[in-house]
Amino acid sequence: VKPGEKIPVDGVITEGSGTIDESMITGEPIPVEKVTQDTVRSGTINGNKSFLMEARKVGSETLLSQIIKMVDEASRSRAPIQKLADIISGYFVPIVVLVSLITFAVWAIWGPQPSYVYALINAIAVLIIACPCALGLATPMSVMVGVGKGAQNGVLIKNAEALEQLNKIDTLIVDKTGTLTEGKPAVEKFEVLEAYYSEKEVLSYVAGLNQHSEHPLASATMELAAKQQISPCKVINFAAISGKGVAGTVDGEDLAFGNHVLMETLGAEVSQNTQEKIAAYQQQGKTVSYLAKGNKVLGYLVFSDTIKAQSKAVIKTLQDRGISVIMFTGDTKNTAQYVATELQLTDFKAAMLPEDKLREVAALQELGRVVAMAGDGINDAPALAKSDVGIAMGTGTDVAIESASITLVKGDLRGIVKALNLGKAVMKNIKQNLFFALVYNAIGIPIAAGVLYPFFGLLLSPMIAAAAMSFSSVSVIGNALRLRTLKLNR
Repeated sequence: VKPGEKIPVDGVITEGSGTIDESMITGEPIPVEKVTQDTVRSGTINGNKSFLMEARKVGSETLLSQIIKMVDEASRSRAPIQKLADIISGYFVPIVVLVSLITFAVWAIWGPQPSYVYALINAIAVLIIACPCALGLATPMSVMVGVGKGAQNGVLIKNAEALEQLNKIDTLIVDKTGTLTEGKPAVEKFEVLEAYYSEKEVLSYVAGLNQHSEHPLASATMELAAKQQISPCKVINFAAISGKGVAGTVDGEDLAFGNHVLMETLGAEVSQNTQEKIAAYQQQGKTVSYLAKGNKVLGYLVFSDTIKAQSKAVIKTLQDRGISVIMFTGDTKNTAQYVATELQLTDFKAAMLPEDKLREVAALQELGRVVAMAGDGINDAPALAKSDVGIAMGTGTDVAIESASITLVKGDLRGIVKALNLGKAVMKNIKQNLFFALVYNAIGIPIAAGVLYPFFGLLLSPMIAAAAMSFSSVSVIGNALRLRTLKLNR
């Protein structure tokens, strides 16, 4: 497998080593160092090294194929939701026809002459005024306007079932990487340990070494240098040291940037106080890289996958609404614990594979929970498809978006609150429309049948019944259009 190539099948490395980007399987952004006898998965991407591998699983047996299969099965296992309007119509239409027949019979037997004319006119008036146009418009009008309103606010709704289910959600599962966090490593802290060197000079060394590297951590350091307008120094004899870091020569002196293993190889040490500080960062699941000149450590950088600015506020809002929020991640327990603590989450699960997430969603559903799942990666796709409402980040993978019933275009977590507000408002609007349609019929049908005739001599002409029927449809449409003025940020 050459540098930059996708690994074709599942297998093990037999010769050489590589830095594998497994983000499409685990969802984690930092590549994993793989050596001889380590397992590699199809679809993952090799870094800047070549290696030989032995195929162990091919075709439908590979992990990627299994994920695709799980998505397909989960999608087909979802039971269709029967619409409230369909249930009502199932009873309403036969009842109206029966009322019309009774009206005809009563007027034909006891009505004034010409009794059959009165019977026919009143029976027709009942059928016209009870025409279930308003009932038929109640649900689709609200859904149509609601979906349009959602699109305006960056919330794409795939189907009406999602809107209905949003109103019932009591559990939200969120993926960590790319959903709660930015999904790419960033420099969180940069500290110089030697007073003789300035921050600008040390960062110039780091950028100079990393400008030739394709590692995500290297990209993060280059972004920091660019942000601070620091130019990389000129480096010669550049070398990528597999599993350790990078090295090169600047002005005749050897520089190295990498992990503690590389520092030990160079004989570079840091003080006990610094070691304790770095250990604290590592316990939080963060990555620490050192810069050494010869055998002297000049400084270190701390990398982390930054938590999205809005994550904490969104989770607090959801919890205040009585929704249980659970975090799933393929990352280590230390990192998961840190993120959960920062976001004040009490329930989380770490080191989760795609099949683990799917099983957890199914287990919660078996307990009677209505589950929404928010994620962005291929590894989230089976759980997104299995959940009652799948919410994908628009910044995520196509497979995740395809598996979900709702997509947040900007990948902004506030879109979840908007979606919940929209679902609640749409369902409330549908119920109002159904109420208007049924109340209208409850009043209009007896009048059309002639119940006022014995008291006031009033009968409803079929022409007036047609106008009244149209008015009921207009009232339902007008009520549905009120959703256009809805404020989803509240």
